[in-house]
Amino acid sequence: MKTKAAIVYEFNKPVIVEEIDLRPPRESELMIKIAASGICHSDYSVMTGTIPHDLPEVLGHEGAGTVVEVGPNTEGYQVGDRVMLPFVSSCGKCSRCTSGHPTLCEVHFAGKRGMLIDGTFRFHKGDQDIYQFSRIGALSEYTVVHTNSVVPLPDGYTFEHGALLGCGVTTGVGAVTRTAQVPAGSTVAIIGCGGVGLNVIQGARLAAASTIIAVDQMPSKLDQAKQFGATHCVNSKDRDAVEAVKELTQGNGVQFAFEAIGLPLTIELAYNMLSVGGNAVIIGITGFRDTITIPAAFLPIWEKKITGSFFGSCLPSEDMPYLLSLYKQKKLMLDELISKYYELEEINQAFSDMEVGENIRGMVLFEKEGD
Repeated sequence: MKTKAAIVYEFNKPVIVEEIDLRPPRESELMIKIAASGICHSDYSVMTGTIPHDLPEVLGHEGAGTVVEVGPNTEGYQVGDRVMLPFVSSCGKCSRCTSGHPTLCEVHFAGKRGMLIDGTFRFHKGDQDIYQFSRIGALSEYTVVHTNSVVPLPDGYTFEHGALLGCGVTTGVGAVTRTAQVPAGSTVAIIGCGGVGLNVIQGARLAAASTIIAVDQMPSKLDQAKQFGATHCVNSKDRDAVEAVKELTQGNGVQFAFEAIGLPLTIELAYNMLSVGGNAVIIGITGFRDTITIPAAFLPIWEKKITGSFFGSCLPSEDMPYLLSLYKQKKLMLDELISKYYELEEINQAFSDMEVGENIRGMVLFEKEGD
């Protein structure tokens, strides 16, 4: 069948939106009609080559939609099911999955990125194979994914809600509640108040942190940070962020610093604003050759820590429905994260708007509820 999709053919070139071929699902696979797909910075990083991927590739890893075709061995799924697409698929059987770390699944990381788990392609243009980002490819009218890449979307929630949980919300909240396990009363700083950073702030608020310091250089983002739960804001363009954070914590520094940008400079900043025994949690993804320089002596002497967080160390089948329940209880903000809707053909404009900080989350809406 044919599907219209957003495809990267060359790094640092505009994304091409065109019709390509989509082959039917194989064993343990589902064809999904995408209803909503978030515009995430990771997609842009593939477009620029910051995250190296083989090309051409269909973008999109933050999606939700409806099952329209099922392959063999897909018990529990049927045509018409509403699903969310977590961007990390896990087998549930390897040592990492069974030890509570499905985001680090051996099967997910062993396979070639952009192919489905069996090492084959579903997107094609004539004889050319086309990769799909994160084995999802949600910036397409239709996609085929493994059943490990879906979580049921309960009634009462929109496709936009489900799409937001596919990456940004779960990554940010999970970094606090799963990766760092921030105790109530903690002091926390968040560097970078974009789509992920604002959800770190939400996570810190849910964890009952006593001090939540938002650090950014854009006044509009700092204003948004206050709406999502920041108790203090620091514009690092106007003053030294480390000094400001220490001033707000009686000279101690914070117990937890979350980096949500993906730059060596901001990673070092997170480490330097820690208190004794503090933990710098790194969420942002840098270029693969980037390095950082930190004062190594403080690792043992003051027991400072650096911790990586991938997809919020989450358990998608548990955490995504739980986050929806928090939204239903009005404890988690979702609707406020969506700044603007786009047509698929407007994807390059969506990336431009994201880069200049106009949006918290842009959303491509393929269909409205009830269509």
